[in-house]
Amino acid sequence: MDKNQAGIEYMKEGKWEEAARSFMEAIEEEPKNAVAHINFGNVLTAVGETEKALKFYDRALDLDSDAIAAYYSKGNLYYEMERFEEAKQNFELAMKKGLESGDNYFMLGMTLVQLDQGRLALPFLQRSTELLEDDAEAFFQYGLCLAQAEYIDEAIEQLEESVKLDPDHADAFYNLGVAYGFKENAEKAIEMFEQALAIQPDHLLAGHGKKLIEGI
Repeated sequence: MDKNQAGIEYMKEGKWEEAARSFMEAIEEEPKNAVAHINFGNVLTAVGETEKALKFYDRALDLDSDAIAAYYSKGNLYYEMERFEEAKQNFELAMKKGLESGDNYFMLGMTLVQLDQGRLALPFLQRSTELLEDDAEAFFQYGLCLAQAEYIDEAIEQLEESVKLDPDHADAFYNLGVAYGFKENAEKAIEMFEQALAIQPDHLLAGHGKKLIEGI
């Protein structure tokens, strides 16, 4: 097993020091290997060394301007740092360079939501659900975005897919309740709020929504 692969295995096990050592040895063996720099940056990101991680991602891009994983990793890091404009630029660059992954589409969509560009986010979140067919969170966030854009019927469809994939997704049930309430289907709204409360009894929004509908 080469040093990069060994490091990845250590990362899966949460053995950050061993992973860092493996990736550093890989860099020493092949100083111009962009992948090793990206992997080392990912370890630094995992342990909270964000500024150092950015330097390794940038070094990887100096070595290979088409290293799409570096753009994606930088995008994630900027997103975590709430530097959403920079996150957007990097996710877009990854896509332009050929990264056709559901995760990249999802993160680009989420970044646009954070930038209050929800309508622009819709096609990217939609594409993420096509590529991440078993990801309840992708359907949930797409449903939320549709609801915020007032596409209520379409939002319900996506949120229902989310709870089908994850029957314990209390927030998805809550938002289904809101959507059904918006459509003046009180019975269905209450049913959804009750589902959310069954999963999470302290879900304050679901409790409030249920009382509100019952009081009408």
